[in-house]
Amino acid sequence: MKKTTQKQVVNPWAVSGGKIDYDKLIDKFGCQRIEESLINRVQRLTSRQPHVFLRRGVFFAHRDFNLILDSYERGEKFYLYTGRGPSSESLHLGHLIPFLFTKYLQEAFNVPLVIQITDDEKCIFKNLNPEDSKRFGRENVKDIIACGFDVTKTFIFSNFDYVSSKFYENIVVTGKCVTRNKIDGTFGFTGEDPVAKYSFPAVQAVPSFSSSFPHLFEEDIPCLIPCAIDQDPYFRMTRDVAPRLGYRKPALIESSFFPALRGKNGKMSASDANSAIYMNDSAKDIKKKINGAVSGGRDNMDDHKKYGANLEEDIPFKYLSFFLEDDAELEHIRKEYGEGRMLTGAVKMRLTRVLTEIVENHRRARAAVTEQMVDAFMAARPLPSMFE
Repeated sequence: MKKTTQKQVVNPWAVSGGKIDYDKLIDKFGCQRIEESLINRVQRLTSRQPHVFLRRGVFFAHRDFNLILDSYERGEKFYLYTGRGPSSESLHLGHLIPFLFTKYLQEAFNVPLVIQITDDEKCIFKNLNPEDSKRFGRENVKDIIACGFDVTKTFIFSNFDYVSSKFYENIVVTGKCVTRNKIDGTFGFTGEDPVAKYSFPAVQAVPSFSSSFPHLFEEDIPCLIPCAIDQDPYFRMTRDVAPRLGYRKPALIESSFFPALRGKNGKMSASDANSAIYMNDSAKDIKKKINGAVSGGRDNMDDHKKYGANLEEDIPFKYLSFFLEDDAELEHIRKEYGEGRMLTGAVKMRLTRVLTEIVENHRRARAAVTEQMVDAFMAARPLPSMFE
């Protein structure tokens, strides 16, 4: 019988088709892989060790990141833009990755940041009512603030609250540059999709134009967007439109997906609680979920010692490669586990300690976030020290 292969699907709303082939995805999307020379350049320009997500290839692809570094080296300004689509009250570890990396970029390059809360998107694509979507958004903002962002350099905004004035003007002129055929081809929409879906890509595009934030920027400066690679279609569209509007093309630095605990899908999913570790999970929950994660260990001790673990399939080791800071320790585990001298139980135990510490530290930080702090981050105000 002829074996059928699943078609790889990666877009902002679905990731399917089994194991993700990131090389094919780079070719399909037309972005570039981040080479070691680019990482070394980041270290030279910032005088600090590159983030673990960068040096281990979690953020692996880019569009014009080299041009952002050129601009920075000339002493010119840029800003960061990332976002969150609120579909539940708590973030999971996969959601945290772009924010942890964005915080590193903000500190390393000393630049301002805008964070878009796409509460409107979840009404359109997830059928949430506006009240729940806005409530989830505000709760997610508390998780974002808990990552440690600087309120003097960070503006967080809700689409439902902020879209007006120049921001809306940019939405309109962007939308006028994009045909239905272009949207269908980029996002896979059909005539059965509601018209609201067709209007949303322009809403996600325009925060990458500095003129959308007249209270922040008095000049046209470039934008760098840290995001997962499934968001790339939005910004391929944006980069096509920007020159026609007289704006700069946004640059992107893109991550791979944080895998599901069960290892069956391309990324951790908020719709399956058992596939994800949430930032409000208890230590008991974390231990239970990790113990149930897909392992690359062999079926019996003799085979494990003979062949070693399959690190490509082992989810606990993949998680350690994201979150274990010590490069030497990770390399030790890679060697010992991969050659069969370390057992699966020991790897899962180490991961449990790492993630429990991360989640508990985050929970304490989030508990300290007040409603007044949320209001402060979300107030449309100047950021006078944003480049200082």
